[in-house]
Amino acid sequence: MRTQKKPVFDHSGSSFDSFLEEEDILDEVETAAIKRVIAWQLAKAMKARKISKKTMAERMGTSRSQLDRLLDPENSAVQLQTIAKAARAVGKRLRLEMVDAA
Repeated sequence: MRTQKKPVFDHSGSSFDSFLEEEDILDEVETAAIKRVIAWQLAKAMKARKISKKTMAERMGTSRSQLDRLLDPENSAVQLQTIAKAARAVGKRLRLEMVDAA
């Protein structure tokens, strides 16, 4: 009885982005990475300015649970308006930019 081998894909020479595109997960991975960076930047700004979660939520006019979702790097379901409010609450502003895919 012959065992059938799985096909082996040679990704050498290709970029990581092209690999993610082939796997059809590029958008998902990029979105998750962006959310992780935003959560990290907000937490860092809060710490630098000694802003508690309670105070931050008050400044944003939102609940602690909403702030916790924003600061959760795994939760990518956050609205731009919420991110912009958070940025203002720590003395920053949100800048969003689209660049060529190439």
